[in-house]
Amino acid sequence: MTPLRLISGSAVVLALVSLAVTLWTGIGDRGVALCFGLLIAVGELSLPQALGSGRSEGTEATGARVREAAPVGAAGALSYALLGEVAGRPAQHGAAQVVTVVLAASLLGSVPHIWQGRSPTLDQLARRVLTVGFAAVCFQPLYSQGVFGSWGGPAYALLVLALLVLTALCDAVLAAAQAHSRTRWPFGPLLRDELRGLLGIGSAVCATGAVMALAVAVAGLWALPVFCLPLLLTQLSLRRYAAVRATYRQTIASLARATEVAGYTPAGHARRVAALSGAVGRDLGLSGTELTVLEYAALMHDIGQLSLVDPVPAGATAGLPAEEQRRIALLGGAVVRQTGVDAAVAVVVERQADPYREQPVAARIVRAVNAYEEMAREAGPGGPLKALEELRLGTAGDYAPEVVESLARVLWNQGCGAMGVSPGVELRGSLGQGGGG
Repeated sequence: MTPLRLISGSAVVLALVSLAVTLWTGIGDRGVALCFGLLIAVGELSLPQALGSGRSEGTEATGARVREAAPVGAAGALSYALLGEVAGRPAQHGAAQVVTVVLAASLLGSVPHIWQGRSPTLDQLARRVLTVGFAAVCFQPLYSQGVFGSWGGPAYALLVLALLVLTALCDAVLAAAQAHSRTRWPFGPLLRDELRGLLGIGSAVCATGAVMALAVAVAGLWALPVFCLPLLLTQLSLRRYAAVRATYRQTIASLARATEVAGYTPAGHARRVAALSGAVGRDLGLSGTELTVLEYAALMHDIGQLSLVDPVPAGATAGLPAEEQRRIALLGGAVVRQTGVDAAVAVVVERQADPYREQPVAARIVRAVNAYEEMAREAGPGGPLKALEELRLGTAGDYAPEVVESLARVLWNQGCGAMGVSPGVELRGSLGQGGGG
């Protein structure tokens, strides 16, 4: 069973058990449950359109994304799971009711998105059910039995924060496992990116959840709109930031197409190099920020050809003399710097023609992938295998062996081996030894 199915199945079982228990025992503190349910539903209603259709707003080819789709709903769900008192009196709900209310409110908030044809992702809902269930199971039974009765003041607040941190870590592991199962990207870098995401909107969600739970315990339900307002404003700011990033990437993609429009490179070449470079970068364990730089550099790696008087035939720079390759790369880096793109992107473009031992990892990837794309295009039938063999022969000085091996793995996983090559034999036999150069 894959991690994705295991997580989804666990969420379904937990939801069904919680629903059955809640129907059997009844709903306690219905007014409180209704208020928190409305808060969670409103948080889901504010789901951005791109996220509602199953894509994270700001998503790029690198896989970068806004980590928490509905932070207000997430904070409300966590605060309900860790709610022990309401205006000084003990709360009357258990862990099963928490899961039931969160699930019902999340589904209710998703109805408008489904009505407009933007079905929310089931992965997000499964994570929400499991993480809220984890927090509620850790807190509600112990609180109802008076275990936390001796905890007061700062100690109780620290306890709530500690449980929220554990819940956030659980959510990060689940998110990384889902992404690994869905994309087959390495689990380690995915988990690292999820943990980094906790320092941003994740920490705001946890802090708001803790503050709302503590505030409702003292001031009652009036604390909910007061303390969720800052997070709502933060969510609006994140949506604007994601829109700016999407526009930024579209601008870079348009600049990259300038060489195609001018007839210097074949149509779609930059896009194919960027997509394959991103896959290789993920296979090598690059972080989200590094993948973004890699993608932008791959999109713009040929932009230096616009400065040439005589175009290179078919835009194939891999076969040019080393000095000419470096000259074009430096011209490209100069163009990139004038566009205002991150200087790290310009560095990768400038150094893509250097000896691989002197290159940053991103430049090694762009060089190898660009050469593969050009060689495979020119080789005709059997082009991919011929191109990979040429790259293997060039690992002595032109191409980084670890990048060539990673490229072979990526191509195999994408179905490049469906050319009569036996899995793990001919392809890996001809390329897997490339590390020895």
